[in-house]
Amino acid sequence: MLDSPYTYSSALGAPGFLAGTFLFDPLSGKAEWSDGLFNLHGYQRGEVVPTLALLMSHKHRDDRPRTMEILTEVFRKGGHFCIYHRIVDAQGHTHRVLTAGNAKLGPSGTVAVEGTTIDLTSTLRRETEQAARDAVAGANATRGVINQARGILMGRLLLSSEAAFKLLASCSSMTNVKVAVLASHLVRVADTDQGPEAMDEFIRVLQACDHQGVQRALDPH
Repeated sequence: MLDSPYTYSSALGAPGFLAGTFLFDPLSGKAEWSDGLFNLHGYQRGEVVPTLALLMSHKHRDDRPRTMEILTEVFRKGGHFCIYHRIVDAQGHTHRVLTAGNAKLGPSGTVAVEGTTIDLTSTLRRETEQAARDAVAGANATRGVINQARGILMGRLLLSSEAAFKLLASCSSMTNVKVAVLASHLVRVADTDQGPEAMDEFIRVLQACDHQGVQRALDPH
């Protein structure tokens, strides 16, 4: 009987993420699952008999061919394997998992396969959510800088908000430098001890859509 604990705390996931171990004999078709692997597939021990057919039936249909190809190879040759794939549990929930194991060839050419399956779904979800939050924060920060630059142009050139942004966008298009980069530099110059002369000089570069002037300003070295 395999060990039954199936919740782990690891760098791969938060406490409570699911994992399970397995043993499989391709010749007899017999398999052993830990409680964790039953749980990951949506079962309790005793509800089903673990077999290769049951295992494959829970693979996401798009991942079955590749998974079967890898398993067929290790059944034949032995060796280590690692598969990132999806399983659909008995309740219809999709889990993104990593299965790693080792197929050991015996003296008569028989194979014993053992390994571990780890559910990465919650980890990937948290990373995706964090990436989305970071993207929103980055967009908000960029928008704030552009608005500051627009305000400087509006005050210095007596332009409307729309005209100030059009000036930045036009220079961006002509010089192939992002609006946010131009805006950030203008705000930075305005916030230094170089004085209004340096700010006015960069504004003249923006008005002229001077590519070389923009490059010199952004990279004075």
